[in-house]
This record gives sequence, structure tokens and C-alpha cells, in this order.
Amino acid sequence: MSSEMIIRRYEASDQAVVTDLWARAVQQAHPFPDGEGRGERARVLPQMDLAAAENWVAEREGTVVGLLGLLRDGSDGGSGGGGAVGGLFVAPEAQRAGIGRELLEHAAAVHGALTLEVFEGNDPARRFFTHLGFTERGRRTDEETGRPLVVLERAAPLHSVGWLHVRDGRLLSVRTRGNDTFYLPGGKYEPGETAREALSRELREELGLVVPVEELSEAFVIHAVAHGKNGRRLRMTCFTGGPQDIAPAPGREIAEYAWFDRREARERCAPAHAQVVNRLVAQGRMPG
Repeated sequence: MSSEMIIRRYEASDQAVVTDLWARAVQQAHPFPDGEGRGERARVLPQMDLAAAENWVAEREGTVVGLLGLLRDGSDGGSGGGGAVGGLFVAPEAQRAGIGRELLEHAAAVHGALTLEVFEGNDPARRFFTHLGFTERGRRTDEETGRPLVVLERAAPLHSVGWLHVRDGRLLSVRTRGNDTFYLPGGKYEPGETAREALSRELREELGLVVPVEELSEAFVIHAVAHGKNGRRLRMTCFTGGPQDIAPAPGREIAEYAWFDRREARERCAPAHAQVVNRLVAQGRMPG
């Protein structure tokens, strides 16, 4: 995925390009019912579907390449009531670049737990959603086409924070007692905390480090499968900042800490580490 890609609110000026994007994407995904993506179906999209949803677009280098429509659900037990994905479309020429995944993770960041429906015969879409942690909740028949729809759901992602501290090209990692896997220093939020407040507290509790909130800068967000959580998704916000020269004093929950290179991190750390290390390599902060 291009680093130039942004996700923003849909605007009325996007209507023409979004309608064209939708028409081309939907004809590729499921060329039914008759006339899908053309004529009356294309006319109805801006008048009804866009008006009924909370719409977001993915824009890359000034061009809209993806559309996400969200509907309030509230029936799936997610954080803040959860949300339903009414539509997710990526321009055919921009597919397989992570745009659909980023739009879905944005939906999860907004509404927590998600539900959506996909035609049973749309195998590529079903594989895509399964890969991102959705499971089947039920089925129904689409009234307009008479074709079966599969209802999918995904629990709200776990939210955590992590500290990026690289020394001599190696990434600081910690292991909790009773666990053989290493993680980034950090952890979960406590009620009422901001991400920076949570990380500042975790660094003090885990490693005895005093890192003021104002010294922490958000670097990037990682979306991955949470280790040991039965496929639950993880949304980890990673920060840089604080002192470079540190003398960690592990707290009672920390068995040990270590600095790992790229190979060691892949072998000994939680799955999200692979994405973290790849980002740090791309930024030139770790050797490839």
C-alpha cells in the first residue's frame, strides 16, 4: 500500500468518481443482478445508498481508490454498539494493495465490532473477510436477487500501545512471566486513559522507566492477530520518544527484556512484531 494513501470522509464532490469506482468494482465482484453497476442501479447509488450510510473514501495520490459505507448496528455487542459495513469497494486497478484492509480497520476503529453481508457466490470476498478474522453468523436470502447472503461478524479489536526503542539496530522487547513469547513494551489501556497515558504508565510498571506523556510521538498503527487470543484482532498504536539511554528495571510481571535484530524478532516475538519490524526497516531505523 502506498504511503500516500489517506482515509477521509466522503464529500459531495466525490460522487462521480465514487459512482464509477463502485460500478467497476461491483461488476467484477458479482455481475448480478442483471444490470449491476449500470443504468438504474448506478442512478440509485448516490440517491439512496450513499445517503443512507456514513461514507469514507480511500485516496491515493489525489485519486479516490476505495469506498467504505458504514451503518449503525448496535446488535452485535461491539464497543460502542458496533457497526455494520454496508459496502466496501476498491477500484479494480488498486486491489491487492491493502486498501480494503485499511478501510475495514478504520471501520473497526470507529465502531469496534463489525458485521457485514456478502453473497455466498462471491468467493474472493469471502476469503478476504475470513483472512481478516470474520466468521459466519448466519444466512438469509437477498430479496432483490433471490441469492443467498452470508452474514459475517468480527469482534471489536483489542487496543494496545507499544514503545519503539531501537538500540544499535535492535528492537527492545519484553517477556512476561509464564510466557515464552516477547512483546513490545506497553500493553492495554485502563479506563479513561489516552494512548500516551497508557504507554507512559506501562513503561513505568514494566521497566521502571519515566517517560512523560509529552515526549511520546505516534509513529504508526499495526493491525494484526493478537497472540494467544483465539484469532481476535489487535490494534496496536506504536510510539517513539523518551530517553535513548535507558537502564530498565523489570517490574514483577516482566521476566526479562532483550534487544532483537530482524531475524530474532521474527523467531521469538508475537506476530505483530513482524509488521513492526518491517515498518522500522522501511523507515531505515533497523537493518533489513
